[in-house]
Amino acid sequence: MICENHTRVTEFILLGFTNNPEMQVSLFILFLAIYTVTLLGNFLIVTVTSMDPALQTPMYFFLRNLSLLEVCFTLVMVPKMLVDLVSLRKIISFVGCGTQMYFFFLFGSSECFLLSMMAYDRFVAICNPLRYSVVMNRSLCLWMAIGSWMSGVPVSMLQTAWMMALPFCGPNAVDHFFCDGPPVLKLVTVDTTMYEMQALASTFLFIMFPFSLILVSYTHIIITILRMPSAKGRQKAFSTCSSHLLVVSLFYGTASLTYLRPKSNQSPESKKLVSLSYTVITPMLNPIIYSLRNNEVKRAVKRTITQKVLQKLDVF
Repeated sequence: MICENHTRVTEFILLGFTNNPEMQVSLFILFLAIYTVTLLGNFLIVTVTSMDPALQTPMYFFLRNLSLLEVCFTLVMVPKMLVDLVSLRKIISFVGCGTQMYFFFLFGSSECFLLSMMAYDRFVAICNPLRYSVVMNRSLCLWMAIGSWMSGVPVSMLQTAWMMALPFCGPNAVDHFFCDGPPVLKLVTVDTTMYEMQALASTFLFIMFPFSLILVSYTHIIITILRMPSAKGRQKAFSTCSSHLLVVSLFYGTASLTYLRPKSNQSPESKKLVSLSYTVITPMLNPIIYSLRNNEVKRAVKRTITQKVLQKLDVF
């Protein structure tokens, strides 16, 4: 559609969190620290699960993919957000906005499916342990990971192409810290009912469908754990799932507040806080959760650090 009597928007202004310069500096330092911890923590998980022989299992293969996905997910938004916090003009081009939106949808959808694959892995390990190594073979794990990474491509292309083809003929100020779907949708100058219906359908397919698989997997897992005769066995089985359950709760709990209600009456400030939790905070917490609640990972981290220190000492 052509913008009659109006110039089509060629760039967007990201309003971010605040216009207070002192507050912006404080937020820059805070988010830079969080981003640094996120990168270090996730790369540590990738390194440890790749190098340590004790962690060459499907569970840690998927955990390594989750950490890589978190790095990509934050890379889409956080560097731009940090630059905007110390810039006078918080501008992003029309193409840049569409690109950011595409990769955000891509990695977000991929994470939904990867979390469901991790739940299936725990289901097989606890409910069918004797066949675990046969069912969760290397080939299946590889295809499950590839499928998770590629699952977000169709919905990302559809959502982004449709959104950016809509007419933006009026205001260009996005009341958010990145080009997310709902705040950008508010700037469209025509009726968006069809797009919202499609977006809601995509949300149910690419968020609620994987979540349903997770629920089904954990329903069977809980039933199996409760039937175990040994209290020690129940505790051990639950401990292998607790980290994943916590990560799922953090990610889905916050993301569903935004994408199940694309045009809700929530204040922009509260929406930013919700978005901040699953785009910035959760990727930082994931490696911490898996490290602190998993004794195998803690032991592997210690072994890896010790080996690195010894190698440096041998050099001298």
